[in-house]
Amino acid sequence: MGKTMVKREEKKSDVEKSEVVSEILRIAKRLARDKKGALFVIIDEDVAEGLYEPLFPQLHTDDPITEPGMGAVIERLASLDGAVLISPEGKLIAYGSRITKSSTLPGFGTRHAAAKGISQIKEGATSILVSEESGWIKVFQEGRIILETDAVDVSPGILKKVAKFLSDRDTALLVSAGIAGAAVGGLPTLVLAGGMYLIVRTAFTSITSTLKG
Repeated sequence: MGKTMVKREEKKSDVEKSEVVSEILRIAKRLARDKKGALFVIIDEDVAEGLYEPLFPQLHTDDPITEPGMGAVIERLASLDGAVLISPEGKLIAYGSRITKSSTLPGFGTRHAAAKGISQIKEGATSILVSEESGWIKVFQEGRIILETDAVDVSPGILKKVAKFLSDRDTALLVSAGIAGAAVGGLPTLVLAGGMYLIVRTAFTSITSTLKG
């Protein structure tokens, strides 16, 4: 299958993973509000090799997805069948791609299976799935759904705090955002964050107050 190439001078990205996660969450929320399904995978480029099969000719760019204008490009590419793969530094690896590593999630379809399967490959890989049916967004790490959120638009500050938590798995980041609670042994916790609902599925805190930011 032929590939359309855009050659650019190679440049090292100074973008942090949390910035990439924040941008993808922002795009995912727009898609969810439009009831469009999508799958984003944040994974190291060398690890991703052999785990996906492009279904369309590929456009390559060295610009990270956080560059002005790239968000709109990624949003359009996400509307194609298949997953969008992005490195933790924000490089677009592939789009419109079939994930070859999947793991069944009872009650859900192939997109959920792909999100779960590829997130099991290596610690640090993150899948962000947008459901066109429910309009909700699920975040997978290590083969588990660790967070779900709705399509409500929120301030960049709140989105950055959520993205930083997903990148670092540091509960202090949530506490600093205005969350308080007690350990509940892994039960899902419903959080109201600036008008956005989150379901946190990690075994650390029960959240009882509203996120400020």
